[in-house]
Amino acid sequence: MNDDLAALAARIDHANELLRRMLAEVAKTPSTHAIFVDAGYLYAAAGRLVAGTEDRRAFDLDTEGLIDALIDKARTIFADSRLLRVYWYDGARRRIHTAEQQSIAELPDVKVRLGNLNANNQQKGVDSLIRTDLESLARHRAISDAALLGGDEDLVSAVEAAQGYGARVHLWGIEAPEGRNQAEPLLWEVDSQRTLDLDFFKPYVSRRTAAVHEAAPGVRPTRDDVRFVGARIAAKWLAERGREPMGELLPGHPYLPGSVDQDLLVEAEGLLAYSLRGQADLRRVLRDGFWEHIQTQF
Repeated sequence: MNDDLAALAARIDHANELLRRMLAEVAKTPSTHAIFVDAGYLYAAAGRLVAGTEDRRAFDLDTEGLIDALIDKARTIFADSRLLRVYWYDGARRRIHTAEQQSIAELPDVKVRLGNLNANNQQKGVDSLIRTDLESLARHRAISDAALLGGDEDLVSAVEAAQGYGARVHLWGIEAPEGRNQAEPLLWEVDSQRTLDLDFFKPYVSRRTAAVHEAAPGVRPTRDDVRFVGARIAAKWLAERGREPMGELLPGHPYLPGSVDQDLLVEAEGLLAYSLRGQADLRRVLRDGFWEHIQTQF
């Protein structure tokens, strides 16, 4: 009996020693974080905040400088952690890199992942790419923390998947001039939230002067006039573009892709003979009229 107890005690001591060594190795292993950037959200939100437009054609973005700033921000937040890399998610026709995306891909510590673009310039497949990467990195213990710059509700499943493997997900947002530009369910699921403000983005976003549109001056239209024009454009686009492309806009309600919102603005200004630039209240009414008509058709 004493021999059995002695053998058991020896095995316990051996197991404890192995556990002590393992914990010592874990303690020496630095934490690792990665930054996940939904470029569609970034361009739309930063463009609206700094340049007053979500249309990528209307402003320039210093992506290299901004990525460096994001890395520096993460370094201050995750002080005892090392960066794995920055994941940059964007859309492209047939998933072929644009010149700008290629230049981003060539930056150190940056991985560009491309979804597709449909006929309305909407990203397709980006959310699933983010989920795949987040889940895989968390499952293999490649990261302990993920900084996610995005706002789409579809990212909730990506957050849950990463958290299920023990990673902490920190949501970074971009200051919204009006209201909120991130889905509430996403805000509820993450481990922490942080908003990057105008001062953070201002050095990296500049409006292209050639893109400024000056509509003919005129009397300020009423809200009812603008709402009617929004509905009129929606009916026209349904007839011209077809139900399927227009129906693909519905999951994004109440937001429109930047290029679609810009087209709506330009066409409305032509019909109203009045510039809606700087008229935030009328632009909201324009979108309301557009959405009201679209929703009655589906």
